[in-house]
Amino acid sequence: MKNRNSSQNRYEYLILSMLVTGIYNTADTFFVGRISTQATAAVGLVFSVMAVIQAMGFFCGQGSGTYLSRMLGAGKKQEANEVAATGFALALILGVIVAILGNVFARPLGYALGAGETTIRDTLIYMRIILIGAPFMMQLRFQGSAMYAMVGLLCGAAINIGLDPLLMFVFHMGVAGAAIATVSGQFISFVVLLIGSAQGDNIHLKISNVRLNSHYLKEIVNGGSPALARQGLAAIATLLLNQTAGQMGGDAAIAGMSVVTRVLMLLSSALIGFGQGYQPVCGFNYGAGLYGRVKEGYFFCVKYGTIILTGASALCLAFAPQIISFFRDDPEVIAVGTVALRAQAISLPLMATIVITNMMLQSTGKGLKASIASSARNGIFFIPMILILPRLFGLFGVEISQACADVLSFLLAIPFAASELKKM
Repeated sequence: MKNRNSSQNRYEYLILSMLVTGIYNTADTFFVGRISTQATAAVGLVFSVMAVIQAMGFFCGQGSGTYLSRMLGAGKKQEANEVAATGFALALILGVIVAILGNVFARPLGYALGAGETTIRDTLIYMRIILIGAPFMMQLRFQGSAMYAMVGLLCGAAINIGLDPLLMFVFHMGVAGAAIATVSGQFISFVVLLIGSAQGDNIHLKISNVRLNSHYLKEIVNGGSPALARQGLAAIATLLLNQTAGQMGGDAAIAGMSVVTRVLMLLSSALIGFGQGYQPVCGFNYGAGLYGRVKEGYFFCVKYGTIILTGASALCLAFAPQIISFFRDDPEVIAVGTVALRAQAISLPLMATIVITNMMLQSTGKGLKASIASSARNGIFFIPMILILPRLFGLFGVEISQACADVLSFLLAIPFAASELKKM
């Protein structure tokens, strides 16, 4: 009963954490939307850079986390401690490298992201500050510290949301204020998570446990490659989306698609929390040979994830114009965002099967299948869609590209899940 309550609490903490993260990610878009369409577009352009930073953080965090869960399931606590510390150290090192290189090459990077003469200034201001916070944005999720993850994210979100209007409108700092608020919130979250990691029941971070050797790096690469592929391709997909939207509809199209992206991230946050709560349970039970529990957790997450997203889909279909105007009250932005949001709402319920299947494959060590599954939605299928559909249908092709990619990803996830569950 104690273990069941502990697992339930972990799910609750992680779901709340992801909901807070979703609000966190939409805060800047909401407040920047009060400035101008160009500022909203600039923040959307920098989202590609933030996706790269998150990709590296997920690579280190989930790469160490999946191996960590299997070691705990096998009763090897010391190895679990060592891989956690190693993943943490690797994330900080990569964060510093990204911060330095990103600022050195900021201007060419800004143009490569799709910035034009009307958006390059705000893009550079926002991006340079965000890059400084890269080492803190690569936060890790540690076994036994779900409560501290939630507290850390709550503190960071409160700081971000509180500083946004203060810095942007009281001190008239514009997009620079939004970026400073975001980085400040990430830093506070990082500090709380660092303190909390020392309080967990299972894992304690110690410098003496860092092992940057081939064994742990190989395990991190194997477990983290699917997350890196998923998030890395998300960055490329966002880059192509922004460039194509800009060519087809200018700053308003970039802003509209950026708003839709943030809204979808918020709506899917509970599902990701489900998945993150399932991953350590899946890895632990798989390592212990309790395959029935692996399957039970999988179907539980898919079932309730689909129910939640179906409800969210209905709301988006009914109130799409109102949702977009909440972030940016510009008729051109609303027109683009409404069509895109309704298209993605139709495919939204399929996300439960796509995401949970990928997390199951990743947590059971099926690196190749997990990499393919995680690459499908934002890479294997989306990139061809964003390159082909706009050529055929113009701006409408941009608006429906993600929904088409989601349907194809769902059709791929079904046989992948069925083959592995059958083996169990």
